[in-house]
Amino acid sequence: MTSSAGRCSSASRRRPRRRPPRRGRRAGRSSSPRSSSARRSRRRGSTTPLAADPLGEFRDLLRRPDGEIDLGRAALAIARVEYPDLQGGPWLARLDDLAERSGAGALGGRRALDRLRAFLFEEEGFRGNGEEYYDPRNSFLNDVLARRLGIPITLSLVTMEVGRRVGLAIEGVGLPAHFVVTVSVAGSDVVVDPFGGGRVITRREAEAIVARAVGRPVKLAEAHFARATRSTIVARMLNNLKSIYAQRQEWRKALAVIDRLLVIEAGDTALLGERSAALVRLHQQMASRN
Repeated sequence: MTSSAGRCSSASRRRPRRRPPRRGRRAGRSSSPRSSSARRSRRRGSTTPLAADPLGEFRDLLRRPDGEIDLGRAALAIARVEYPDLQGGPWLARLDDLAERSGAGALGGRRALDRLRAFLFEEEGFRGNGEEYYDPRNSFLNDVLARRLGIPITLSLVTMEVGRRVGLAIEGVGLPAHFVVTVSVAGSDVVVDPFGGGRVITRREAEAIVARAVGRPVKLAEAHFARATRSTIVARMLNNLKSIYAQRQEWRKALAVIDRLLVIEAGDTALLGERSAALVRLHQQMASRN
């Protein structure tokens, strides 16, 4: 099944040419964190109630003006495709806890950014899962927080959500076949590569990273470093997951992802065609098992 929502980014139109991953174990049911902060959150009764309609919950989150979309909550709503009983509160508390323990909030400017990078990628050990890049767990915020493993967009999302909690002006940037963040420091934008261990990178280094991902030389223009809207970030996460489920022939979950993409790209003819094709394949799959 081909990727749609091509307007979001060039990366969402085709899968990056990366080293094929080793087969990994299927995602476990990690629906609640074990951190002390999460347990305190549960005792305080701050867990997010389960929505009776997960798609409706997602629709409500994405219906807001773009700048008001809560990326953490939206990412957890995506994870409910895999974990229907997932409660968001403990995982949002985990982000709060990371921000508090980082100590970056007591600093400012570049010192705050450097402290956050050291905390997340050295002390906490968040890293890119290059060995099993297409493991769906890399796309679920709860799994990324629990396993400290992710892909560029989910590691960037963690960096953005923790960074905002400590007062950094941090935004996502959707490069072709890669995702990074930029932080405004003293009037300049600092580019950080969360998948690359939280390194600060130059524009030329970004070109080299993208070139390796797509398998050919790339020249990035200024427009490539524009801030990604929050709805675009969510769509890109969904497109990644859609491709993974299609490759694994998990058509019921692929349909759930497409339905969420249609919340963002309502009436998109390519998506509607993909939905019809996935539905046919699901019916064929069910018939073959009977």
